[in-house]
Amino acid sequence: MTFQEALTDAEHALDLSGSDPARALALARSVLASLAASCRADAPAGDAAEGGATRSGEPEIGASQDEGPEGGGPAERLAGCGHCETEAVAHRAAAVAARELGDLPFAEEHLRRAVRIALSAGLPHRAAQARLSLVHVRTELGHPEQALALASDAEPGLTPAEVGKLDVHRAVALARLGRYREAVDHCDRAVRVLGGDVRFLAGAMLNRGLARVFLGELGAAEADLSRCAELARGAGLEHVLALAEGNLPFLAARRGDLPAAFGAYRRAESVLVGYPERLATVRCDLAEALISAHLPGEARVLLEAAVPELAAAGAGTALAEALLLLARVELRTGDPHRARESADLAARELTAQGRTILVPVAEEILLRARLALESPTAELAATMLSCADALDAAGHRDTSEALRLTVAEVSLGLGDRPSAEHQLALLSRPGRGMVALHATALLRALAGDRRGAFAAVLAGLAEVGAETRTFEDPVVRAHAARAGEPLARFGLALAMRTGRGHAVLAWAERWRAVTGGAGRPLAPRPAALRAALGESVLVEFVRHEGDLAAVVVTRDRMTLRRLGPFPAVAEATVRLRYGLRRTHLLDGRAPEPGAEATELERLLFGPLRDRLADRPLVVVPTGTLHTLPWPLLPMNADRPVTVAASAAAWLAGRRVPSVRDGREEAVPMAVAGPGLRYAEAEARMVGECHRGTERVAARRAEVMAALERADVAHLAAHGMFSPRSPLLSSIDLDDGPLMAYDLLRLRTPPALVVLSACEAGMAHAPADGAPLGLAGTFLSLGTRCVVASLVPVRDEETLALMTAFHEALAAGDPPARALAVAGGKSGVAGFVCFGRGDEPPWPTGKDRPPEAIGEKGP
Repeated sequence: MTFQEALTDAEHALDLSGSDPARALALARSVLASLAASCRADAPAGDAAEGGATRSGEPEIGASQDEGPEGGGPAERLAGCGHCETEAVAHRAAAVAARELGDLPFAEEHLRRAVRIALSAGLPHRAAQARLSLVHVRTELGHPEQALALASDAEPGLTPAEVGKLDVHRAVALARLGRYREAVDHCDRAVRVLGGDVRFLAGAMLNRGLARVFLGELGAAEADLSRCAELARGAGLEHVLALAEGNLPFLAARRGDLPAAFGAYRRAESVLVGYPERLATVRCDLAEALISAHLPGEARVLLEAAVPELAAAGAGTALAEALLLLARVELRTGDPHRARESADLAARELTAQGRTILVPVAEEILLRARLALESPTAELAATMLSCADALDAAGHRDTSEALRLTVAEVSLGLGDRPSAEHQLALLSRPGRGMVALHATALLRALAGDRRGAFAAVLAGLAEVGAETRTFEDPVVRAHAARAGEPLARFGLALAMRTGRGHAVLAWAERWRAVTGGAGRPLAPRPAALRAALGESVLVEFVRHEGDLAAVVVTRDRMTLRRLGPFPAVAEATVRLRYGLRRTHLLDGRAPEPGAEATELERLLFGPLRDRLADRPLVVVPTGTLHTLPWPLLPMNADRPVTVAASAAAWLAGRRVPSVRDGREEAVPMAVAGPGLRYAEAEARMVGECHRGTERVAARRAEVMAALERADVAHLAAHGMFSPRSPLLSSIDLDDGPLMAYDLLRLRTPPALVVLSACEAGMAHAPADGAPLGLAGTFLSLGTRCVVASLVPVRDEETLALMTAFHEALAAGDPPARALAVAGGKSGVAGFVCFGRGDEPPWPTGKDRPPEAIGEKGP
């Protein structure tokens, strides 16, 4: 191979690195191997072994270049032979290809060799080109400031078109430093000079689009990403095309379109499967958008998958940011131990990278994790104040104010009222938002002005409600509302001090209204609630400073009862569910759940029995109680029980029509999913009980369409509950899972939904009033009642229960009573009636099928 042929191959490898990086790397290796062989042939016999080979027999690419330009190794000899330019280009081609494949340390090593070789041979332009490529690699390795300095060194030796390429790489470094407007400006400059260089023009569009997403310019960002995809598709740049499409989930999540974001992410996973570092970056971008959308559980799943890949690739910049995001979501999802570890790693990485603007953010997470794990001390409070000062200096004002409020509360707990009042006075200035209102409420309470404190709390909850009302997605709304949770807890604490049931119910309901999407912190009128209950009794559970209390509402009065420590109730609930799961799954010698059920009944209802009698029961749970199979408690045998997210939600269920406008009869549907022995028999049974039942194929599109037109839906299928990510809870169908986030597209869901699937009724409640899961999603969309299981139930037992349930339903019983009857007949526990279960799906006799009112058909 001649010198010119080798140089041509090296430059071809460089051109190929964007469209086929694996082939480009192989070609660059081949060029370097041929140069090494030529070098050995020209070298004196004593030097022939210096080029060497790896233990596998493959030539060791450029190993001898570790010697400086003054050394007597092959670099000096190659300079004399005229090989140096070819070798510098080949090293650069290998590095750029390796960077596309995610091997950042390899890329840096070979770019530095290219620079050294070019400088030793007196080739400043080739050295500047290698530095141009090194800018991006140094950024991704965690040194964006150094990358910008390197760009400044490289620029004088580049042509105008190459400066455009350099600007594309500069934009990445600037974006990593949060300088998004400057990143856009550099991409604009690059676009003007790149001309027909499709690869870098597509890169400029990609980088500008991402910077614009962070700037909130979503329309322009979408146009850039679409243009990037168009250019990449036309030029066969599959890797760049995958990146453009891989960032669509991030854009969709920033827009608030979470179903589209998850759908785009699933596509991105398939196209980026061969590029783990790139896929990890896409996961981090989507996770950041999900955090902004108040979905920490979903973000944590993505980040836990991304962090190991970024660490393996040596992607220091992205790794530090991912660790910081992971620490934040670990803290928000109740895992302070992990949050402390991740925040400590993030702080060390950021400090080493010189990214001091983010270090106080990591330290704030560390301090909050300490506060969750340790008893507060004066030393911890002082450290938190120092961190708040550092956050102010770095421009993180909102985070600083929230931390100062926490310091004030810690100081109050330590008995240091002067320090607390000082911080509260700093925060309670008009027009400062939620933190200011909370500080005002605390100051007024300290001064004995309870009425004024309640007014400040109410104003704060109204502000949260106005912000969260715009979110259609119940998961986003619930997590967004958590910004007001400390204020809501304080309002409830003030109400508990009054000892009055109506005050406690009102403040508990105001918070549930905000998290449930009402928009305003409104509580139902006591008279309206009592009148609607009739002979039923409503029990709303609330938590206050680690204790559990209940407000009991009957037709004639409201009563507040304190029940004792909440952890004891939570632990008993977990034990009961564990025993019930083992019983149903026949997992060895299962403990008898009866003892745990009796103990839970004592803890929850012992002080309330005089108010309950044998009335139908409406339960409004809190926390872990959302996972309790309430009909299993001994006192609830044969008793209709309904579980509601709030008293107001139960009242609102009366306004949901049983059948759609213009219909005389309800239209039922039935679906039999795959993998269940009795699913087909269950679907046939539904058709036998309810005239006109539509059998729907177990495919997602068909099921979604049928849910839009049915009044009663029965889905017999396997179910999966995702506690960290309730939107990922699903029902198995023939063509894949129907997930909760798919259901968000429904506009007219059925009035009654029966989810005959294991654990389909399970919920994660990030805030009272917002139980999230499959059942909660249906209810948030307007379904009046959902019947679903909270534990695994064997197939044959489910068929027996559901047969008795639908027979009772067809006979005119409301869902809650029908479920009680079915449980008594079948002896099967675990299913619960959610929503408004005390009204039948057919409102009048003429609307029910003839079989349902005891008549024979013609």
